[in-house]
Amino acid sequence: MDPLAVRMRPRTLDEVVGQDHLLKPGAPLRRLVEGATPASVVLFGPPGTGKTTLASLMAGATGRRFVALSALNSGVKELRAVIAEARRRRSHAAENTVLFIDEVHRFSKTQQDALLGAVEDRTVLLVAATTENPSFSVVAPLLSRSLVLQLRPLTDDDIRLVLHRALTDERGLAGKFELTEEAADHLVRLSGGDARRALTALEAAADAAGEGTIDLATVEATVDRAAVRYDRDGDQHYDVISAFIKSIRGSDVDAALHYLARMIEAGEDPRFIARRLIVHASEDIGMADPTALQTAVAAAHAVQFIGMPEGRLALAQATIHLATAPKSNAVISAIDGA
Repeated sequence: MDPLAVRMRPRTLDEVVGQDHLLKPGAPLRRLVEGATPASVVLFGPPGTGKTTLASLMAGATGRRFVALSALNSGVKELRAVIAEARRRRSHAAENTVLFIDEVHRFSKTQQDALLGAVEDRTVLLVAATTENPSFSVVAPLLSRSLVLQLRPLTDDDIRLVLHRALTDERGLAGKFELTEEAADHLVRLSGGDARRALTALEAAADAAGEGTIDLATVEATVDRAAVRYDRDGDQHYDVISAFIKSIRGSDVDAALHYLARMIEAGEDPRFIARRLIVHASEDIGMADPTALQTAVAAAHAVQFIGMPEGRLALAQATIHLATAPKSNAVISAIDGA
């Protein structure tokens, strides 16, 4: 059986929870889905806000073939194969294709550029999803050919509605469980505005309960930590990375690892963390320990090569090295005074 979050995926626009600014009558995404002139779209928003669902609904509503790729495990070869097949189908069967690319910000410039021709001539209708600000993570030519739409985190009331539907719908738990108010409150807090996280936690609690009532104790026993979320383009983003660097500068290993874990759990781009480690290695350690820079650069390469979640180990190793290294600002003082 599919996971609860998959089973409860909305089948129509009317089942989508949240995103009223995009889906109310006359709003841009509703007009696209309901048959207005098709356009490629970049969906920008936090995890669990419905990017994959909306892409699938766009394909279904327009009668187009739906193909999904993840930038985590696809490259130019896979893109070219999908585009070639889309051209063949359009030429021989008049069948059009919606190409959904998840985490498009993880594609390199070369990989993103490989999409331009197919988007330009509408061989594919591109729906690209990203959790990063597309102004910085998506190449300008692709942005200029796409409609950029921002999805918002789900509200507490949205998450409650998602949980209620999952409890009562035949595709979900089909009325076999009751959720206490305290347990519901806890699941809402755990979700951090992420519907998928809320449903995953509810399913784990239901499995543990077996039948009947899902209470707070059951939820706490099966889901032991809250989602740690922050706005990566807002003040808290800079507060946390600042606290991370200050902890390293102060040789506080435990605090540095705490802030590193918070950023990773929140979905921070590991490349951003690696870049800050490289800067710190030269700025605050420098010639006091020349190997610190080597470790930081190696961690950045490791993150690019193996990805996440394993990349967190290289980041943690670099964090420990830099936090325990002797400190010196001689390098920055010398270059600034030159």
